[in-house]
Amino acid sequence: MAAEQYFIVQDNNEWKISFKGKHYGPYDTQQAAIEAATDAAYAMGEIGIDAEVLVQDTDKKLRTAWSHGHMFYR
Repeated sequence: MAAEQYFIVQDNNEWKISFKGKHYGPYDTQQAAIEAATDAAYAMGEIGIDAEVLVQDTDKKLRTAWSHGHMFYR
């Protein structure tokens, strides 16, 4: 598990990033939220902090979308 985790969630029919208990956004699409979270996680990875982006699917299960040093495809 990474030291920092960014969660992509749908909240009140809006896509948001949940990070350390706070929501950021909204974003027009799930993909836009993933890209914003990936940018933030990448920046952390560049300074030596493990980070990953997880997406909460409609069934409430989490899947990894991005992890520093790895790219995951749907």
